[in-house]
Amino acid sequence: MIKRARPGRPARAGVPDRTRQAEAFLEMLVAERGASPNTLDSYGRDLDDFAAFMGRRRRAPEGADSGDIRKYLAGLSAAGMSPRTSARRLSALRQFFKFLYASGLRPDDPCATIDSPRLGRSLPKYLSEEEVDGLLEAARRRDDAEGLRRTALLEILYATGLRVSELVGLPLSALSRDGRILIVRGKGGKERMVPLSDPAVEALEAYRAVRDRFQGGGRETRWLFPSRSKEGHLTRVRFAQVLKELAFDAGLDAKRVSPHVLRHSFASHLLAHGADLRSLQQMLGHSDIATTQIYTHVLDERLKELVRQAHPLAMAHRG
Repeated sequence: MIKRARPGRPARAGVPDRTRQAEAFLEMLVAERGASPNTLDSYGRDLDDFAAFMGRRRRAPEGADSGDIRKYLAGLSAAGMSPRTSARRLSALRQFFKFLYASGLRPDDPCATIDSPRLGRSLPKYLSEEEVDGLLEAARRRDDAEGLRRTALLEILYATGLRVSELVGLPLSALSRDGRILIVRGKGGKERMVPLSDPAVEALEAYRAVRDRFQGGGRETRWLFPSRSKEGHLTRVRFAQVLKELAFDAGLDAKRVSPHVLRHSFASHLLAHGADLRSLQQMLGHSDIATTQIYTHVLDERLKELVRQAHPLAMAHRG
């Protein structure tokens, strides 16, 4: 029998209330993995969709077998869903059923024999170094407090590759005493140290001289980038808007510029100048180096250029 979800959870049309097992799984994600509200919402939607599919078959989702899961994935494909989205939903189901198996709530894992949908390799989008310079120059053209804040935000993001949520949510205490290192709390509550470049240090010093002007009601707050928003700090949406404005001022296509594109630009440019993947993994806050390896396209190009420039046969051919 399908149990009712916790009181206060709004039901979605056509979706059964979440079962006790599904609620326990979501609570585990928060308690043991420090899942963010956005991550929790994403997992919840994926489980709800699978529960609706199983509900049409008059069965509870936790009682699914491998045949049910294959039919569910086939239905997603027939509906035109992309392999990447299908893979994400399968990932949610894998973790859900692994949780049930590990907790002794079912004797097997029905996802163990399910293959993931094949994904085409998607290379990260990034800007050239000249384009990033153009954005920074556009920020510096404003000589007021807003210009100093924009320059500091941009310099920090490009120097560290922080996620936008990490950047706008930086507390003042994240900055080391000498102002050259940030202590960043990333996904799962994990902390990492990220060094700042000299331009970022200088931009941050200039901004902090005018930081008080951005505090709501003139009250002291703990945020490095305070604002009058309900969160008390600059929001992700507002920072994305700032980047679009800077892209326009720099003569760039605003559609190509976003906080995540700048994170990709940081990683790509760092590798192009000789950084190793392990160091990059640490700075980006990736728990698995396989995630960092999406940037090896830069290494591939550098190695090809090295062969063209230094290999004896290539040099003989040029001669």
